[in-house]
Amino acid sequence: MPVSLALAAPVAIAAGAYLNARWQLGHDLTVLKTILAYHMLMKKLEKNDNVNIFYMLEEKAQNSKDADRVLLWYEGQTWTFKQAYNTVLNYGTWLKNEHGVLAKDIVALDFTNSPRFLWMILGVWSIGAIPALINYNLGDKPLLHCIKVSNAKVVFVDDEVEDKFTPEIREILNQREFREKGGSVNMVVVNTAVEMHIAGVNGVREPHSVRSGDAGTLATLIYTSGTTGNPKPAHVPWRKYYGSGAFNMYWMGMTKNDVYYTCMPIYHATALVMSVIPAVIFGYTSAMGHKFSNTTFWPEVRASNATVIQYVGETCRYLLAAPPQIDPTNGANVDKSHNVRIAFGNGMRPDIWDRFKARFGIPTVAEFYSASEGAGAFWNISSNQHSKGAIGRSGSLIPFLFGGNSELVEVDFATEEPARDPANNNFCKRVAADQPGEVLFRLDPNDIEASFTGYYGNQKATNSKVLRDVFVKGDAYFRTGDTVRKDKENRIFFVDRIGDTYRWRSENVSTNEVSEVLGHHPAIEEANVYGVSIPHHDGNAGCAAITLHGRGEPTPPLLKDIAVHVQKSLPRYAVPVFLRLSKQMTTTGNNKQQKHGLRLQGVDPSKLDNDDKIFWLQNGSYQEFGKKEWERLNANQVKL
Repeated sequence: MPVSLALAAPVAIAAGAYLNARWQLGHDLTVLKTILAYHMLMKKLEKNDNVNIFYMLEEKAQNSKDADRVLLWYEGQTWTFKQAYNTVLNYGTWLKNEHGVLAKDIVALDFTNSPRFLWMILGVWSIGAIPALINYNLGDKPLLHCIKVSNAKVVFVDDEVEDKFTPEIREILNQREFREKGGSVNMVVVNTAVEMHIAGVNGVREPHSVRSGDAGTLATLIYTSGTTGNPKPAHVPWRKYYGSGAFNMYWMGMTKNDVYYTCMPIYHATALVMSVIPAVIFGYTSAMGHKFSNTTFWPEVRASNATVIQYVGETCRYLLAAPPQIDPTNGANVDKSHNVRIAFGNGMRPDIWDRFKARFGIPTVAEFYSASEGAGAFWNISSNQHSKGAIGRSGSLIPFLFGGNSELVEVDFATEEPARDPANNNFCKRVAADQPGEVLFRLDPNDIEASFTGYYGNQKATNSKVLRDVFVKGDAYFRTGDTVRKDKENRIFFVDRIGDTYRWRSENVSTNEVSEVLGHHPAIEEANVYGVSIPHHDGNAGCAAITLHGRGEPTPPLLKDIAVHVQKSLPRYAVPVFLRLSKQMTTTGNNKQQKHGLRLQGVDPSKLDNDDKIFWLQNGSYQEFGKKEWERLNANQVKL
């Protein structure tokens, strides 16, 4: 006897819900839709030879439906697509006519978040040149290094960070052989007077020929710390922007009516590639904050009517740590008085995931994992408990259709390399479910640059990220340097970074770079830098085990002098939070510094050996850190 329609419909719905929950079909179909939309868009743009994002701005500025829509919100001011386009033409003409910037030139930009920074980037693109984005926290040797390796002939500097360019640095930039390819670097400070001058320039649109390129053409240099000491310029192609934008629009279900707020620095890919530039591509509004602050974050979110916010893990923790915001007129708690429906970013820790959503009334967290130079990514959009805390997930459909794009392999932590199996042709060893392994992303061995364009001017560093003969002879994979674990339901969770680089305040810190700075202090004989886990804090705080010349004593004036030295020479996030004074450095048989034991001991005074002492940075100096201070950290009474 046939089943009635009234009975069959609920059964079919229930069966569909079960299959979706078990196999994550809905998730995979959304990802497939996103990937398809991205590839169709790129095919169209490449056919017309207009992948340069300047064309996306121009198209909207000249479209009556979009011209008067708001592209940018900043501190209460707004700029429409049409206004932005005209401004960008002015900047481009100024760059070419007054500073000699030509197509294919690389232009160094050292700016804080502001409209002028965005106009500079778009202005550089408008004349077919390439921006190299400098981390404005840098000074001294790291700053000079970033400018030098870019081979830029000119560096434009925000007047807010002009003080980083000391007379000594300016003198070095003026040296005739400063750049790697020879020649000096001209420095131009951009302030309000310069902005007013640019506004009076007659903007001229450059011909199409200066902007010709394909999806893999270099669009931007974005610096990343890496493990070799100095920051390295990652080659970011046009496809990176379009792919990220596609995930915003289709994966998160955004529309042109959305307002996307970020106060993350746009010299970094997280904000620029994942938030601000996709607004130019797809037509939503980018709301930009000058920098992160607990006092301005939510007021700006409310003032801009933001529907999506961007975070890094520490951002969320800082926001949670702040007291509730109270309306002064009626005394009401306004923590949930906003229009935000999605929090998007990376580094949301599982222990604050639910608390953040509950306190601020945000239904959905969209977490991703990637890198500026990365050849792949993980994505997790979560509105329930199923994938809480995960950096990515997938169902069964995508692996069935395309196979695995990523692999997790066992790591030999003694060598900090993927472990090889002599019994299996020396191939790498996959890890079992729920076991940590280094993430590898598959590359085309015959066309590496199709997925991984590497580091500008640094073939050695580029080659170091490509791992060959992984599972079969001749294959190739991109090394992430990160360990993650994947459970039996294809949820992926971050574990740790491999090697000397550690994360603190959402930045990768190179131990070699910090060690070099410490080594320049006249009292320090040797420095061994590593990251240590601290109770109630995300990431790893920097700790430097040091020995003093002549086995000297750590007097208060000396500790103060060391603190002044590192704070002057390093970005704030890279300054060691702790010093460990040792009489003798622990080394291997071939005189390599050992870090593993030091990491295990951390800064717990009860675990120290060899009469070592710990000091921590307080009020601008290193001060003794003992049992009482350790107990305060464990009781969550101190925020570093």
